[in-house]
Amino acid sequence: QAQFVESGGGLVQPGESLRLSCVVSGFTFGSDILAWYRQAPGKERERVAFIGTGRGHTSYADSVKGRFTILLDKEKNTLYLEMNDLKLEDTAVYYCNRLPALPSWGQGTRVTVSL
Repeated sequence: QAQFVESGGGLVQPGESLRLSCVVSGFTFGSDILAWYRQAPGKERERVAFIGTGRGHTSYADSVKGRFTILLDKEKNTLYLEMNDLKLEDTAVYYCNRLPALPSWGQGTRVTVSL
């Protein structure tokens, strides 16, 4: 059974950067897709970015395109989300999971962008 453990969140100011990490276990890389999702207060969870675990193709939500980069280190079983030029609206709890998502979500990591 796949498990996801996210870390790296924190409190930052607008324009700053963060790097999120997600250690993935019980998952076979190859044909599946891994993704970062986020859930802002009072809103539904949304997909932020995804990466193919085979060829490494990536895709981003329009709201983060050009600012966020999703990376996968297969040797470390770790998925990353590099976030630059953070905005107030990026405040959310960030999760990683497969796409489509598996029922077993991690605890997430909280990102707060505040003045």
